Amino acid sequence: MYVDYIDTPLGVFEFQATDIGITQAIFSGEKKIPVNPNAITDCCKRQLEEYFSRQRQVFDVPLDPLGTEFQKSVWLCLSKIEFGEVRSYLDIAKMVNRPKGSQAVGGANGRNPISIIVPCHRVIGSTGALTGYAGGIERKLWLLKHEGVEIKNSKQNQQLDLLNVVHTRQGKTEFLN
Repeated sequence: MYVDYIDTPLGVFEFQATDIGITQAIFSGEKKIPVNPNAITDCCKRQLEEYFSRQRQVFDVPLDPLGTEFQKSVWLCLSKIEFGEVRSYLDIAKMVNRPKGSQAVGGANGRNPISIIVPCHRVIGSTGALTGYAGGIERKLWLLKHEGVEIKNSKQNQQLDLLNVVHTRQGKTEFLN
């Protein structure tokens, strides 16, 4: 397994790869395992740096996520949501031919092992409200604002406590390590 990190405005971001592609990309908080890069992690690091410096909107680093066929179908749909756009869980459920499967889509979205690159942060509730995000709702709001998305829900449009989340590990992906 190959591993590297990048410091971001949202905290330390860890990515892991096989010889095929990225298997994991998450906010790691303070927890670090030894760096062991390869060409794929080097590519990922460069692309993430470009994303955070507003020089990249589309990722093309090879991916190798582990998940069920359903999860992979949801993640593929997430990858089709363009920079600066959002979709609802219902929209994604329809894309995977499960129009009543919003909750299942939410579950797959929450277990996405490749944050930012597979943009689960671009999925919001049908009402336009921000919903849970494994990296913390503060990070989700920051990422959406970074991409120029205007959040219409005034309660959530206020500045959230980003400093409180920067040093925490991505919540729902604790199962990955």
